[in-house]
Amino acid sequence: MSNFETHLKQNYIGGQWVDSQGGKEHQVISPSTEEATTTIVLGTAADVDAAVEAAKKAFVSFSQTSREERLELLNRIVEEYKKRIPDLAKSMAAEMGAPVSFAAAAQAPAGLGGFLGTIAALKDFQFKEQHGANTVVYEPMGVVGMITPWNWPLNQIALKVAPALAGGNCMVLKPSEECPGNATIFAEILDAAGVPPGVFNLVQGDGPTVGNAISSHPGIEMVSFTGSTRAGILVAKAAADTVKRVHQELGGKSPNLVLPDADLAAVLPPTVQGVLINTGQSCIAPTRILVQKEREAEAIGVIKAMFDGTSVGDPMTEGGHIGPVVNKAQFDKIQGLIQSAIDEGATLETGGTGLPANVNRGYYIKPTVFSGVTPNMRIANEEVFGPVATVMAYDTLDEAIAVANDTEYGLSAVISGDPAQAADVAPKLRAGMVAVNNWGPAPGAPFGGYKASGNGREGGLFGLKDFMEIKAISGIPA
Repeated sequence: MSNFETHLKQNYIGGQWVDSQGGKEHQVISPSTEEATTTIVLGTAADVDAAVEAAKKAFVSFSQTSREERLELLNRIVEEYKKRIPDLAKSMAAEMGAPVSFAAAAQAPAGLGGFLGTIAALKDFQFKEQHGANTVVYEPMGVVGMITPWNWPLNQIALKVAPALAGGNCMVLKPSEECPGNATIFAEILDAAGVPPGVFNLVQGDGPTVGNAISSHPGIEMVSFTGSTRAGILVAKAAADTVKRVHQELGGKSPNLVLPDADLAAVLPPTVQGVLINTGQSCIAPTRILVQKEREAEAIGVIKAMFDGTSVGDPMTEGGHIGPVVNKAQFDKIQGLIQSAIDEGATLETGGTGLPANVNRGYYIKPTVFSGVTPNMRIANEEVFGPVATVMAYDTLDEAIAVANDTEYGLSAVISGDPAQAADVAPKLRAGMVAVNNWGPAPGAPFGGYKASGNGREGGLFGLKDFMEIKAISGIPA
């Protein structure tokens, strides 16, 4: 740990910790104290050039490694990662406000899960298939650029780095400048695990400079981005001139379709908690809760009790509370959306604008529930990214399905109720993932969405395939 403070202000390129070429210092503001917590150096296009050169050089040999060598490497990373979970948790608590208990129990292990899922997929992966007289082979893409967000930072890094390594690719990662420390620790983990120099490169920086340099770089064959739809569109435009593969995990506005005869006390807690966990900062948070009119009052009772029973507090303290949202911009946006729902005539059941009573600083949001929300309201259409649930009433199941699909997004959907009945509804929902009586991603299943929620999939077999090229070979013996 002695070099960690130094490493924070450096990039990891070609297996070495190096100073930025012309970068500027940037202070990360802690969302719980509103004071500086970490200082990094925002990199430059020259840093990206150096990282791409190191990756291209390493690709010559790393692309030729065997399945066994890659499995050994991934397993060594898992062992080194486990040792650093307490450090990773503290870093995320300070920088993005995930309570340290939650960060150690969920945030850091989510990254581990990405590696374990890829290891399982790689063990059985068919690198060569026969299709009639033709041989089809899966090969590495080349150099992959990765741009990751702050909300589940290690999960998003692992879901890109693990399959890229498994596929024989080399890479350049730009983590979010809102939550960069965990990526520095992650680079230390990969270094300790013996990832060959140049295979993995870390360049700290912001979107307009380093993100754009990665997206538009002629030496990068693929860019994988997780973040807002707005930023994802900019990445795709920047990538178009070099015709690289664009792989995107973007925003969501997930419905929670509560079936008419559901046992609300049993099925709502596991699905509605997805709006509270991580302070609502999940792209798959099922915030639009659709309830049949006759059951609305009963559902509000269950939901309100959950939100009223959720305490808010210091992320550096152990416990089951939720922390602040990541920064002032997010805080202001969420406050504005809560106010818009009040102004547009929704009923505020609990929560509302302003800080919770027990805090006097930090970007904390009151856990908030609205009922009487209609599809035309801003809060029904815009991604809130905070602990805010909206209850919408429906008459018929067909109407509920139509409202569930009435969004520009299509990342995920939740169904609360009888699984047998849910099996009939699930195919009608326009979303890349449907979870029944749960809200989280299923381990090993493909993660990704329809419509404005992105292109491509992450996790397990499908995530591995997305980081590979396909070659057809004809005229050789089968």
